Amino acid sequence: MNIIREPKVYLVGRQYVDEDAVDRFLDDYGMAWETDTELGGEMLAEAAGRLCYLSYGKGRKTNAEYLDNIIEMKHGSVLEHAVWNFVIAGVSRSFSHELVRHRAGWSYSQLSQRYVDESTANFIEPDIIAEDEGLHTLWLQAIEASHQAYLELVEGLMEKFKDMEDRTQRRKLARQAARSVLPNATETMIFVSANARALRHFIEMRASEWAETEIRKVALEVLGIMKHEAPNMFADYEVVRLSDGTDVARTQYTDV
Repeated sequence: MNIIREPKVYLVGRQYVDEDAVDRFLDDYGMAWETDTELGGEMLAEAAGRLCYLSYGKGRKTNAEYLDNIIEMKHGSVLEHAVWNFVIAGVSRSFSHELVRHRAGWSYSQLSQRYVDESTANFIEPDIIAEDEGLHTLWLQAIEASHQAYLELVEGLMEKFKDMEDRTQRRKLARQAARSVLPNATETMIFVSANARALRHFIEMRASEWAETEIRKVALEVLGIMKHEAPNMFADYEVVRLSDGTDVARTQYTDV
């Protein structure tokens, strides 16, 4: 059993643009367009926005200029065409309960406690508890007791279902019942896909001073990744240090 105190966010997927198909469309309608970004999400958002006004080759020249205007004018629907994929690990079940409240523009695939053996589970300890020796000891005792109960329940349930021929079904039935004693602190992993507009909303909601501590850490991690990955869509955010030593994200262009 390991104790984890920091989440991990992995950017594992981004979009690819079929530029030949884009060129065929432009040629068919007598238009021409070039963009200076090589990132698929930024290119697709610009292409989508320009289609609305058939402004290919007109007006703002750079992708940054174009998307800056989109964000300033709050034409957020254009950003929905840009999608990224992440794996989020080192987070608690409590975190995932909060994350999946974000529905529009998000997709989720989460680790299953019915199939995955939690006998070697990791647990997420909140900083406020870890910083206090007495509270840490109390927390650790509760975690160890819950985990031991899980182990004993799985063993007892496997014995209860010993006559079942399907071993996979037997393990699933045992684990799905035994997991009821595992705490919200149990580590989970979740694969997520989200578009740029949804990510901006997530950052504004969850990287604020009002957000729960663990999800704020994740939101700030996502922001750091996206400012590097797609600066033309996320450069307007700044990270601000609060008086308590924690960080939050802010932008003048909210609710895009």
